[in-house]
Amino acid sequence: MARPKVCIYAPVDPDGRSHAALAAAGCEVVVGPGSASLADLRMRGSGASALMGATFRGGVMDESVFAAMPELRLISKYTIGFDDVDLDAATARGILVTHCPTESNWGGVAEGTVAAVLALLKKVRERDRQVREGRWRDPGLAGTYLGARQDGYPGITIGLVGLGRIGARVAELLAPWHIRLLASDPYVADARFVLHGAVPVDLPTLLREADVVSLHCSLTAETRGLIGARELALMKPGAVLVNTARGALVDQDALCACLARGGITAAALDVLAEEPPPHDSALLELGDRVLLSPHMVAANAGSPLRAATAWANESTLRALRGELPQRICNREAISLWRQRFEGRSLLGARAGAARDPTPT
Repeated sequence: MARPKVCIYAPVDPDGRSHAALAAAGCEVVVGPGSASLADLRMRGSGASALMGATFRGGVMDESVFAAMPELRLISKYTIGFDDVDLDAATARGILVTHCPTESNWGGVAEGTVAAVLALLKKVRERDRQVREGRWRDPGLAGTYLGARQDGYPGITIGLVGLGRIGARVAELLAPWHIRLLASDPYVADARFVLHGAVPVDLPTLLREADVVSLHCSLTAETRGLIGARELALMKPGAVLVNTARGALVDQDALCACLARGGITAAALDVLAEEPPPHDSALLELGDRVLLSPHMVAANAGSPLRAATAWANESTLRALRGELPQRICNREAISLWRQRFEGRSLLGARAGAARDPTPT
């Protein structure tokens, strides 16, 4: 029996232990450079039964990719996000897409979000620069007190757009601060809002009432351009916007125009419409009105995606054995996947003989 080909297009395992585990289980493992184009992915992954990797930076994996891999069963993502895959095209072919929502990833995003909020509201950058420039205690650098106080100060209102794993962890981290918390998420149960101390509201209400608007939703056809000129106009003049989710959730041109005219006070962005931004990007001309980060809010010491390799390997080996994997993003594809692949193992007697020793 020929060894099933597994193409790892964006590896996250520098010592290759997870790759070796796949090979020991009977796979032909092809490891890409991590910066492939669509053309390179089609060439390198030709004939593959599974694709694996972190975020694909070369575009969106689409029908042109899948056509080069007619026996492709699975795209196993090391990351939480899957907007680099055309889910409709994958679903039409019965290709499953799985992801790895490890705590080190989504928890890291939540912590980074709180750090960005504090950096903006406490004017961390500005105070540091003042001292370095030989100045001292400028009254204009007074920060914002976040929580309610017994002297009658009501505290600020923070609005979370999305109350999934990341939004819920942000709510948990903010709980001791006694902040008024709003959340907008039509896809979670009412009890979840109660559990995390958040008042459920629609998006326009959240935008009008929040002093901080923080985005924590997936990028889909529905959420692309979720925050545009109309939505920004609803926000308070002194409000700030935080986006640690996906750049395309925000109309970046509209945001730059809003910040330039003082429509809102500031924005903290870990994700951008174009990454990295071009040298002439208007974002780079906005000074302290924008706090920028190179799409690495979840990048903390300890290799946060390393824990995901065991999950991704297990999903891949299950699919190659003709078994349904866990953590499927496009469940609409399951019926066709079962027709095409269920019960058809490509690994023979060696299936499951090896496991990635990396702990989860």
